[in-house]
Amino acid sequence: MVIRNEEQRQKMQSGRGFIAALDQSGGSTPSALQAYGVEKDAWANDAEMFAIVHQMRTRLIVSPSFDGDRLIGAILFEDTMDREVEGQPTADYLWNVKRIVPFLKIDKGLAPEADGVQLMKPIPQLAGLLAKAQQKRIFGTKMRSVIKRASAAGIQTVVRQQFELAQTICDAGLVPIIEPEVDIHSPDKAEAESLLKAALQEELGRLPPGQWVMLKLTLPEQDGFYTDLVRHPHVLRVVALSGGYSRDEANSRLRKNHGVVASFSRALLQGLSAQQSDAEFNAVLDRSIQSVFDAQQPSN
Repeated sequence: MVIRNEEQRQKMQSGRGFIAALDQSGGSTPSALQAYGVEKDAWANDAEMFAIVHQMRTRLIVSPSFDGDRLIGAILFEDTMDREVEGQPTADYLWNVKRIVPFLKIDKGLAPEADGVQLMKPIPQLAGLLAKAQQKRIFGTKMRSVIKRASAAGIQTVVRQQFELAQTICDAGLVPIIEPEVDIHSPDKAEAESLLKAALQEELGRLPPGQWVMLKLTLPEQDGFYTDLVRHPHVLRVVALSGGYSRDEANSRLRKNHGVVASFSRALLQGLSAQQSDAEFNAVLDRSIQSVFDAQQPSN
């Protein structure tokens, strides 16, 4: 596996900080904008909606609070990757100005639930998307499935699909973030996490020498449950999604899982508003970023 940017790999593997998930897609963008204080009557079509959300993301990215000392990465939606921030392609701005490693969300949403899980929908023109990501100097990709129940067969299917796609991504010279999210409202969440961990370890054991993946996992019910994955030689980093937990709850759980770094979306953006002055916006963002940064604990 050849990784083009060794400096980015080192930052992702051992840098202090967390990953900002800025990858709300077309389906989740209206709710993200509404949480930011922009109502649906502010746009007439998708083009206008995406222009508004890029303004929101640009405000976030250029903020002095959004810095490479506390953030190691940012996950982008394809539309964001295709746009510019202060005259530079978004991924270039993130790395050149902020020293934040850029990732791209590549999945196209979830299939209907079956066997207690939601697989990813097919990703058409994947080869072209990965080639564009390389051209745009993206470091890695992210793809999400969802686990609703402790279904051994369903979880095996989710993990198999994730690793099959991960191989294609590695072959393209990118580092995949594998995200088999366990729904925080699952009635058998702890059991689902146990089945997931076993399936992940099995697939990791099949990877060839020198191949890395990243894992993005729901904060577990058992403290330190993913320590074995944090230490696995094929895992560049284990990151945690907030999954609908409030920032306080997500940070509380994060503190109990040493070596896991955050990759928060809603929990990071909580409290930010289009109506805030830049000074207010930057102050709220600074407190949010610092709280997540402080919640992360080094490996034992």
